[in-house]
Amino acid sequence: MSQQPANRPVEISWFCPLCDDDYEYLGVPEPSLRSSHAHCRDIVLRAERNGFDNILCPSGYELGIDSVTFAGAVAPETTRMRMLVAVRCGEMFPPQLARQMASLDRMLGGRLTINIISSDLPGAPLPSAPRYQRTREAMQILRRLLDRQPVEHRGEFYQVDIAPPAVATVADRCPPLYFGGLSEDARNVAAEEADVFLMWPEPMPAVQALLDDMRGRAARIGRRLRFGYRVHVIVRETEAEARAAARRLLSRLDPDSGRQIRERSLDHASVGVRRQAEMRDAADDEGFVEDHLWTGIGRARSGCGAAIVGDPDQVVAKLRAYIDLGIDAFILSGYPHAAECDLVARHVLPRLAHGPLAA
Repeated sequence: MSQQPANRPVEISWFCPLCDDDYEYLGVPEPSLRSSHAHCRDIVLRAERNGFDNILCPSGYELGIDSVTFAGAVAPETTRMRMLVAVRCGEMFPPQLARQMASLDRMLGGRLTINIISSDLPGAPLPSAPRYQRTREAMQILRRLLDRQPVEHRGEFYQVDIAPPAVATVADRCPPLYFGGLSEDARNVAAEEADVFLMWPEPMPAVQALLDDMRGRAARIGRRLRFGYRVHVIVRETEAEARAAARRLLSRLDPDSGRQIRERSLDHASVGVRRQAEMRDAADDEGFVEDHLWTGIGRARSGCGAAIVGDPDQVVAKLRAYIDLGIDAFILSGYPHAAECDLVARHVLPRLAHGPLAA
Protein backbone atom coordinates (compact mmCIF):
# COMPACT_ATOMS: atom_id res chain seq x y z
CA MET A 1 0.00 0.00 0.00
CA SER A 2 1.61 3.26 -1.15
CA GLN A 3 2.10 5.95 1.46
CA GLN A 4 3.31 8.69 -0.91
CA PRO A 5 1.17 11.85 -0.73
CA ALA A 6 -0.30 13.37 -3.86
CA ASN A 7 1.98 16.13 -5.14
CA ARG A 8 -0.53 18.98 -5.23
CA PRO A 9 -2.02 19.96 -1.84
CA VAL A 10 -5.80 20.21 -1.64
CA GLU A 11 -8.18 21.35 1.08
CA ILE A 12 -9.94 18.43 2.77
CA SER A 13 -13.03 19.33 4.78
CA TRP A 14 -15.47 17.32 6.84
CA PHE A 15 -19.22 17.90 7.13
CA CYS A 16 -21.26 18.83 10.21
CA PRO A 17 -24.84 17.47 9.94
CA LEU A 18 -26.76 20.51 11.18
CA CYS A 19 -29.82 19.64 9.04
CA ASP A 20 -30.98 16.41 10.73
CA ASP A 21 -28.88 14.35 8.30
CA ASP A 22 -27.02 11.84 10.45
CA TYR A 23 -27.91 8.16 10.51
CA GLU A 24 -26.65 4.72 11.35
CA TYR A 25 -29.30 3.31 9.02
CA LEU A 26 -30.21 5.77 6.27
CA GLY A 27 -33.71 7.16 6.67
CA VAL A 28 -34.20 5.74 10.18
CA PRO A 29 -34.08 8.59 12.73
CA GLU A 30 -31.93 7.97 15.78
CA PRO A 31 -32.47 10.42 18.69
CA SER A 32 -28.79 10.48 19.62
CA LEU A 33 -27.88 11.57 16.07
CA ARG A 34 -30.37 14.44 15.77
CA SER A 35 -28.92 17.87 15.06
CA SER A 36 -28.45 19.03 18.65
CA HIS A 37 -25.76 21.49 19.62
CA ALA A 38 -23.99 18.78 21.63
CA HIS A 39 -23.93 16.22 18.80
CA CYS A 40 -22.82 18.68 16.12
CA ARG A 41 -20.22 20.24 18.43
CA ASP A 42 -18.72 16.80 18.98
CA ILE A 43 -18.32 16.33 15.22
CA VAL A 44 -16.66 19.74 14.76
CA LEU A 45 -14.16 19.10 17.56
CA ARG A 46 -13.54 15.56 16.31
CA ALA A 47 -12.82 16.85 12.80
CA GLU A 48 -10.35 19.38 14.18
CA ARG A 49 -8.56 16.74 16.29
CA ASN A 50 -8.45 14.45 13.26
CA GLY A 51 -6.63 17.01 11.13
CA PHE A 52 -9.27 18.17 8.65
CA ASP A 53 -8.64 21.60 7.14
CA ASN A 54 -12.19 22.93 7.16
CA ILE A 55 -15.73 21.85 8.03
CA LEU A 56 -18.97 22.67 6.24
CA CYS A 57 -21.82 23.87 8.44
CA PRO A 58 -24.84 23.57 6.12
CA SER A 59 -28.04 25.57 6.25
CA GLY A 60 -31.65 24.53 5.68
CA TYR A 61 -34.64 26.63 6.73
CA GLU A 62 -36.95 23.68 7.45
CA LEU A 63 -34.31 21.35 8.94
CA GLY A 64 -32.02 21.23 11.94
CA ILE A 65 -30.34 24.21 13.59
CA ASP A 66 -29.06 27.55 12.31
CA SER A 67 -25.57 27.48 10.80
CA VAL A 68 -24.39 30.94 11.83
CA THR A 69 -25.63 30.65 15.40
CA PHE A 70 -24.01 27.24 15.73
CA ALA A 71 -20.71 28.40 14.24
CA GLY A 72 -20.58 31.31 16.68
CA ALA A 73 -21.17 28.94 19.58
CA VAL A 74 -18.36 26.54 18.68
CA ALA A 75 -15.88 29.09 17.30
CA PRO A 76 -14.12 29.70 20.66
CA GLU A 77 -13.57 25.94 21.06
CA THR A 78 -11.62 25.58 17.80
CA THR A 79 -8.05 26.73 17.26
CA ARG A 80 -6.84 25.57 13.85
CA MET A 81 -9.54 24.33 11.48
CA ARG A 82 -11.46 26.70 9.25
CA MET A 83 -15.25 26.77 9.21
CA LEU A 84 -17.22 26.87 5.96
CA VAL A 85 -20.49 28.41 7.07
CA ALA A 86 -23.46 28.18 4.71
CA VAL A 87 -25.71 31.23 4.44
CA ARG A 88 -28.97 31.36 2.52
CA CYS A 89 -28.55 34.81 1.04
CA GLY A 90 -32.18 35.13 0.00
CA GLU A 91 -33.07 35.25 3.69
CA MET A 92 -30.56 37.95 4.68
CA PHE A 93 -30.17 41.68 3.94
CA PRO A 94 -26.59 41.90 2.57
CA PRO A 95 -25.27 44.68 4.86
CA GLN A 96 -26.59 42.80 7.88
CA LEU A 97 -24.98 39.62 6.55
CA ALA A 98 -21.66 41.44 6.09
CA ARG A 99 -21.62 42.56 9.72
CA GLN A 100 -22.57 39.05 10.85
CA MET A 101 -19.82 37.41 8.77
CA ALA A 102 -17.17 39.91 9.90
CA SER A 103 -18.11 39.27 13.53
CA LEU A 104 -17.94 35.52 13.03
CA ASP A 105 -14.55 35.76 11.32
CA ARG A 106 -13.28 37.73 14.33
CA MET A 107 -14.53 35.00 16.65
CA LEU A 108 -12.68 32.43 14.53
CA GLY A 109 -9.45 34.40 14.40
CA GLY A 110 -9.66 34.83 10.63
CA ARG A 111 -10.64 31.22 9.83
CA LEU A 112 -14.06 31.85 8.23
CA THR A 113 -15.01 30.70 4.75
CA ILE A 114 -18.52 31.26 3.38
CA ASN A 115 -20.79 28.94 1.39
CA ILE A 116 -23.34 31.07 -0.46
CA ILE A 117 -26.68 29.37 -1.15
CA SER A 118 -29.03 30.97 -3.67
CA SER A 119 -32.11 30.43 -1.57
CA ASP A 120 -35.70 31.55 -1.74
CA LEU A 121 -37.27 33.50 1.03
CA PRO A 122 -39.17 30.80 2.93
CA GLY A 123 -42.71 30.84 1.62
CA ALA A 124 -41.90 33.24 -1.24
CA PRO A 125 -40.27 31.31 -4.09
CA LEU A 126 -38.79 33.02 -7.14
CA PRO A 127 -38.08 31.59 -10.61
CA SER A 128 -34.46 30.74 -11.28
CA ALA A 129 -33.38 33.85 -13.21
CA PRO A 130 -34.53 36.50 -10.71
CA ARG A 131 -33.44 34.37 -7.74
CA TYR A 132 -29.91 34.15 -9.09
CA GLN A 133 -29.92 37.84 -9.96
CA ARG A 134 -30.73 38.54 -6.31
CA THR A 135 -27.87 36.22 -5.33
CA ARG A 136 -25.48 38.01 -7.70
CA GLU A 137 -26.35 41.37 -6.15
CA ALA A 138 -26.04 39.99 -2.62
CA MET A 139 -22.59 38.56 -3.34
CA GLN A 140 -21.42 41.82 -4.90
CA ILE A 141 -22.58 43.86 -1.90
CA LEU A 142 -21.21 41.35 0.62
CA ARG A 143 -17.77 41.20 -1.00
CA ARG A 144 -17.41 44.94 -1.31
CA LEU A 145 -18.43 45.62 2.29
CA LEU A 146 -16.12 42.92 3.65
CA ASP A 147 -13.33 44.35 1.49
CA ARG A 148 -13.87 47.59 3.49
CA GLN A 149 -15.29 49.50 0.54
CA PRO A 150 -18.38 51.73 0.60
CA VAL A 151 -21.31 50.51 -1.46
CA GLU A 152 -23.53 52.48 -3.82
CA HIS A 153 -25.64 49.76 -5.38
CA ARG A 154 -28.69 50.28 -7.56
CA GLY A 155 -29.89 46.87 -8.59
CA GLU A 156 -33.06 45.00 -9.35
CA PHE A 157 -33.39 43.75 -5.77
CA TYR A 158 -31.21 45.99 -3.60
CA GLN A 159 -30.77 49.75 -3.49
CA VAL A 160 -27.96 50.32 -1.01
CA ASP A 161 -25.84 53.35 -0.13
CA ILE A 162 -23.79 52.39 2.90
CA ALA A 163 -20.33 52.36 4.47
CA PRO A 164 -18.66 49.11 5.56
CA PRO A 165 -19.67 47.81 9.01
CA ALA A 166 -17.55 48.96 11.93
CA VAL A 167 -16.39 45.41 12.58
CA ALA A 168 -13.96 44.06 9.97
CA THR A 169 -12.65 40.60 9.20
CA VAL A 170 -9.22 39.79 10.58
CA ALA A 171 -7.66 40.14 7.11
CA ASP A 172 -9.67 43.27 6.20
CA ARG A 173 -11.04 41.48 3.14
CA CYS A 174 -13.87 39.17 2.19
CA PRO A 175 -13.34 35.51 3.10
CA PRO A 176 -13.43 33.05 0.18
CA LEU A 177 -16.93 32.54 -1.22
CA TYR A 178 -17.83 28.94 -2.08
CA PHE A 179 -20.82 28.57 -4.40
CA GLY A 180 -22.36 25.86 -6.58
CA GLY A 181 -25.18 25.13 -8.99
CA LEU A 182 -25.75 23.53 -12.38
CA SER A 183 -28.36 25.75 -14.03
CA GLU A 184 -27.22 28.33 -16.57
CA ASP A 185 -28.08 31.09 -14.14
CA ALA A 186 -26.08 29.43 -11.36
CA ARG A 187 -23.05 28.84 -13.56
CA ASN A 188 -22.97 32.46 -14.70
CA VAL A 189 -23.19 33.79 -11.15
CA ALA A 190 -20.44 31.41 -10.04
CA ALA A 191 -18.14 32.45 -12.87
CA GLU A 192 -18.69 36.13 -12.05
CA GLU A 193 -18.74 36.19 -8.26
CA ALA A 194 -17.48 32.97 -6.60
CA ASP A 195 -13.96 32.07 -5.50
CA VAL A 196 -14.58 28.31 -5.27
CA PHE A 197 -17.13 26.53 -7.46
CA LEU A 198 -18.69 23.59 -5.61
CA MET A 199 -20.04 20.50 -7.35
CA TRP A 200 -21.79 17.32 -6.29
CA PRO A 201 -20.73 13.83 -7.38
CA GLU A 202 -20.70 13.00 -11.08
CA PRO A 203 -19.02 10.34 -13.22
CA MET A 204 -15.52 11.36 -14.28
CA PRO A 205 -16.40 12.51 -17.84
CA ALA A 206 -19.16 14.77 -16.48
CA VAL A 207 -16.78 16.23 -13.88
CA GLN A 208 -14.27 17.01 -16.63
CA ALA A 209 -16.95 18.62 -18.79
CA LEU A 210 -18.20 20.79 -15.94
CA LEU A 211 -14.68 21.92 -15.02
CA ASP A 212 -13.97 22.83 -18.64
CA ASP A 213 -17.22 24.76 -18.92
CA MET A 214 -16.67 26.73 -15.72
CA ARG A 215 -13.03 27.49 -16.51
CA GLY A 216 -14.14 28.88 -19.85
CA ARG A 217 -16.91 31.03 -18.38
CA ALA A 218 -14.54 32.52 -15.81
CA ALA A 219 -11.71 33.07 -18.30
CA ARG A 220 -13.96 34.98 -20.67
CA ILE A 221 -14.46 37.66 -18.01
CA GLY A 222 -10.86 37.62 -16.79
CA ARG A 223 -11.39 35.50 -13.69
CA ARG A 224 -10.04 32.18 -12.40
CA LEU A 225 -12.06 29.77 -10.28
CA ARG A 226 -10.95 27.07 -7.91
CA PHE A 227 -13.04 23.92 -7.64
CA GLY A 228 -14.52 21.99 -4.73
CA TYR A 229 -16.06 18.50 -4.79
CA ARG A 230 -18.67 17.44 -2.23
CA VAL A 231 -18.96 13.65 -1.82
CA HIS A 232 -19.67 11.02 0.84
CA VAL A 233 -17.10 8.32 1.69
CA ILE A 234 -17.36 4.74 2.90
CA VAL A 235 -13.83 3.47 3.53
CA ARG A 236 -12.99 0.14 5.17
CA GLU A 237 -9.95 -2.14 5.35
CA THR A 238 -11.20 -4.13 2.34
CA GLU A 239 -13.49 -3.40 -0.59
CA ALA A 240 -15.80 -6.21 0.52
CA GLU A 241 -16.17 -4.60 3.95
CA ALA A 242 -16.86 -1.19 2.39
CA ARG A 243 -19.56 -2.59 0.10
CA ALA A 244 -21.08 -4.46 3.04
CA ALA A 245 -21.17 -1.19 5.00
CA ALA A 246 -22.98 0.48 2.08
CA ARG A 247 -25.57 -2.29 1.97
CA ARG A 248 -26.03 -2.10 5.74
CA LEU A 249 -26.60 1.65 5.54
CA LEU A 250 -29.62 1.05 3.26
CA SER A 251 -30.84 -2.14 4.91
CA ARG A 252 -33.72 -0.52 6.84
CA LEU A 253 -34.74 2.16 4.35
CA ASP A 254 -38.41 2.32 3.44
CA PRO A 255 -38.82 3.74 -0.10
CA ASP A 256 -41.65 6.06 0.93
CA SER A 257 -39.60 7.41 3.81
CA GLY A 258 -36.70 7.99 1.45
CA ARG A 259 -38.89 9.95 -0.94
CA GLN A 260 -40.25 12.09 1.90
CA ILE A 261 -36.73 12.85 3.10
CA ARG A 262 -35.66 13.88 -0.41
CA GLU A 263 -38.68 16.16 -0.85
CA ARG A 264 -38.55 17.97 2.48
CA SER A 265 -35.67 20.22 1.38
CA LEU A 266 -36.56 23.60 -0.10
CA ASP A 267 -34.07 22.85 -2.90
CA HIS A 268 -35.39 19.40 -3.85
CA ALA A 269 -36.51 20.47 -7.34
CA SER A 270 -33.26 22.21 -8.38
CA VAL A 271 -31.28 21.29 -11.49
CA GLY A 272 -28.50 19.85 -9.32
CA VAL A 273 -30.86 17.63 -7.34
CA ARG A 274 -32.50 16.40 -10.55
CA ARG A 275 -29.05 15.56 -11.90
CA GLN A 276 -28.32 13.43 -8.81
CA ALA A 277 -31.57 11.53 -9.45
CA GLU A 278 -30.63 10.95 -13.11
CA MET A 279 -27.27 9.57 -12.04
CA ARG A 280 -28.99 7.24 -9.58
CA ASP A 281 -31.31 5.99 -12.34
CA ALA A 282 -28.29 5.24 -14.56
CA ALA A 283 -26.50 3.15 -11.93
CA ASP A 284 -26.13 -0.63 -11.98
CA ASP A 285 -28.13 -3.03 -9.83
CA GLU A 286 -25.90 -2.36 -6.83
CA GLY A 287 -26.14 1.41 -7.25
CA PHE A 288 -22.68 2.05 -8.76
CA VAL A 289 -22.59 4.53 -11.63
CA GLU A 290 -18.86 3.98 -12.23
CA ASP A 291 -16.03 2.27 -10.34
CA HIS A 292 -16.35 3.02 -6.61
CA LEU A 293 -18.98 5.78 -7.05
CA TRP A 294 -22.14 4.54 -5.32
CA THR A 295 -25.46 6.39 -5.65
CA GLY A 296 -27.39 4.61 -2.88
CA ILE A 297 -27.18 7.55 -0.49
CA GLY A 298 -29.35 9.59 -2.85
CA ARG A 299 -32.27 7.26 -2.15
CA ALA A 300 -32.84 9.15 1.12
CA ARG A 301 -31.07 12.45 0.66
CA SER A 302 -31.71 15.62 -1.31
CA GLY A 303 -28.51 17.10 -2.65
CA CYS A 304 -25.18 15.30 -2.64
CA GLY A 305 -26.30 11.73 -3.31
CA ALA A 306 -23.25 9.54 -3.93
CA ALA A 307 -20.31 8.07 -2.03
CA ILE A 308 -16.84 6.86 -2.87
CA VAL A 309 -16.85 3.26 -1.62
CA GLY A 310 -13.78 1.08 -1.28
CA ASP A 311 -10.64 0.16 0.59
CA PRO A 312 -8.06 2.88 1.42
CA ASP A 313 -6.13 2.38 -1.83
CA GLN A 314 -9.30 2.67 -3.91
CA VAL A 315 -10.66 5.72 -2.10
CA VAL A 316 -7.33 7.56 -2.27
CA ALA A 317 -6.93 6.66 -5.95
CA LYS A 318 -10.40 8.05 -6.69
CA LEU A 319 -9.63 11.30 -4.87
CA ARG A 320 -6.31 11.60 -6.70
CA ALA A 321 -8.12 11.13 -10.00
CA TYR A 322 -10.33 14.12 -9.17
CA ILE A 323 -7.23 16.11 -8.18
CA ASP A 324 -5.70 15.29 -11.56
CA LEU A 325 -8.80 16.75 -13.24
CA GLY A 326 -8.31 20.00 -11.32
CA ILE A 327 -10.23 19.67 -8.04
CA ASP A 328 -8.72 21.92 -5.36
CA ALA A 329 -10.90 21.08 -2.35
CA PHE A 330 -13.01 18.21 -1.04
CA ILE A 331 -15.94 18.28 1.38
CA LEU A 332 -16.28 14.72 2.64
CA SER A 333 -18.86 13.08 4.87
CA GLY A 334 -20.14 9.66 5.88
CA TYR A 335 -22.65 7.89 8.09
CA PRO A 336 -22.65 8.10 11.02
CA HIS A 337 -20.58 11.26 10.70
CA ALA A 338 -18.50 10.86 13.86
CA ALA A 339 -17.46 7.28 13.17
CA GLU A 340 -16.73 7.84 9.47
CA CYS A 341 -14.75 10.99 10.36
CA ASP A 342 -12.38 8.78 12.35
CA LEU A 343 -12.10 6.21 9.54
CA VAL A 344 -11.36 8.81 6.85
CA ALA A 345 -8.80 10.46 9.13
CA ARG A 346 -7.10 7.12 9.72
CA HIS A 347 -7.14 5.71 6.18
CA VAL A 348 -7.22 8.71 3.82
CA LEU A 349 -5.87 11.97 5.27
CA PRO A 350 -2.29 10.76 5.87
CA ARG A 351 -1.95 9.76 2.23
CA LEU A 352 -2.90 13.08 0.64
CA ALA A 353 -1.04 16.39 0.81
CA HIS A 354 -3.59 18.84 2.16
CA GLY A 355 -4.09 22.19 3.81
CA PRO A 356 -6.48 25.17 3.75
CA LEU A 357 -6.94 26.88 0.40
CA ALA A 358 -4.89 30.04 0.15
CA ALA A 359 -7.06 33.14 0.40
